[in-house]
Amino acid sequence: MDTIQNKNNLKFKNKKIILIIGFIGFFMLSLSFAAVPLYDLFCRVTGFGGTTQTADSAPGNTSHPNINIRFESNVKTSLNWDFYAQTKVVTIPVGEEKTIYYQAKNLGDKPIVGTATFNVTPSKAGQYFMKIDCFCFVEQLLKPGESMRMPVTFFIDPEFFTNEYVNEINEITLSYTFMESMDQSLANELKLQDFQGNKI
Repeated sequence: MDTIQNKNNLKFKNKKIILIIGFIGFFMLSLSFAAVPLYDLFCRVTGFGGTTQTADSAPGNTSHPNINIRFESNVKTSLNWDFYAQTKVVTIPVGEEKTIYYQAKNLGDKPIVGTATFNVTPSKAGQYFMKIDCFCFVEQLLKPGESMRMPVTFFIDPEFFTNEYVNEINEITLSYTFMESMDQSLANELKLQDFQGNKI
């Protein structure tokens, strides 16, 4: 009788342990999915890692000194695009709105959707780099041989000069890297339309 009761107790304990392990596994998996948006939110709020901020408008020239802004461009090797900044460096007063343009061209023989990631160096200046409009806010679809001129409208927050850890910086670099988007549905629709048009 004791042996049967011990076996039942052991089965109950094993089920309890399996449930606890399953719950812990589910909890850890849930945390891993939440980690990416939480980290993104943290970076956007703090400017950590050179993450820029967004704004609706610039305050205008606030009689602060000028700062140099350098623009860089990169393309992942899997994306057959030419991509460059039309302006390499601008000097603007802190607080003044400025628009510059990047140029992209699809060098391949099929339509493709690209997406741009960006960062600011030195990274501690990221929280003061305010974007009003940017091609990086949406994915870009380019047909074979198509070129696109893409704007970035920005300003440097005047609060930049109130932070003793960054106010000695006299040049900020904004760098973009274009890569093939995970979602190619727009490009696939365009290919299908071309295919159906050729059949008619």
